[in-house]
Amino acid sequence: MDGLRLDGRVAVVTGGAGAIGAAIAADLTALGARVVVADVDLPNAEKVAAGLAGARALAVDLALPAAVEEFGGAVGPVDILVHNAGVSVVEPFTAGDPANWDLMWQVNLRGPMLLTKLLLPGMMARRWGRLVFISSDGARAGSGGEGAYAATKAGLFGLAKSLAREAAKSQVTSNVVCPGPTDTPMLRRVSVAEPGLVDKIARGIPLRRLGTPADVAGLVSYLCTDRAAYITGQTLSVSGGVTMH
Repeated sequence: MDGLRLDGRVAVVTGGAGAIGAAIAADLTALGARVVVADVDLPNAEKVAAGLAGARALAVDLALPAAVEEFGGAVGPVDILVHNAGVSVVEPFTAGDPANWDLMWQVNLRGPMLLTKLLLPGMMARRWGRLVFISSDGARAGSGGEGAYAATKAGLFGLAKSLAREAAKSQVTSNVVCPGPTDTPMLRRVSVAEPGLVDKIARGIPLRRLGTPADVAGLVSYLCTDRAAYITGQTLSVSGGVTMH
């Protein structure tokens, strides 16, 4: 099928050492892209990259502007930028620690803003580019204990839509993907302290199962292809029907 290959494209996936990031990196590689697995955890990023043809790993700490600047200079021209990295601290809002709010703001919103500012001009000059922001269904619908997290992830909606308008004339698209409940190692670790949690969550999903990293990666990789060239400024959920719009 025409328009589904990414041969010759360079893709950056932040948070690429995590479950969802690794799945996105694998799908983009399968479509022919040369992937940069970017993560604050360089050893695990290197493990992911080692299993992908033509991939490489680079360290980046999105909480540090100087580190983002260094990464932007080291990575070279980029065609696809997937903002997957994120950090969440679960705590009641009224008991929340503003230091945690600052960390989430730095990693979840400011970091993507800074990195996009560095890499978007090259996409626009070459008249081809894809921006994909991984947010959360918690940001769309609210999530108890994640007020600050949801606020920072919701900020990506406005950023992505504004960039979609600004970059459209240069044939650069900008979209948001919101995973719903997803079966990741992090969720499994949490469920150890709360037996039955995974089954409880699954029962509340119309499709009666948790999402997988591959479910998220499938949509992200499609949005990066030429088949999705007319899709921009959109927010799409991968939630098994939990969130319907």
